[in-house]
Amino acid sequence: MAADLNPSCDQHADRSDCPDALIGRVRGGYGIIVHDGGSSVVEIAFCPWCGGKLPSIGSVDLPDAPGDDGDPA
Repeated sequence: MAADLNPSCDQHADRSDCPDALIGRVRGGYGIIVHDGGSSVVEIAFCPWCGGKLPSIGSVDLPDAPGDDGDPA
């Protein structure tokens, strides 16, 4: 999850424009980015890969992740 929250893309300035960016931050948690040209994120409570319950963003050490400033992606 942490690796997906921090992808860097040399082709897209905005994470929501990059088709490789799958997970975004939403209201202190996580969400799946909807790639429809907008900025929608569908909030999730469980990991889409392993099914485990996700901790809150504050419980995870993500030193390179952007701050949780209300921006969904």
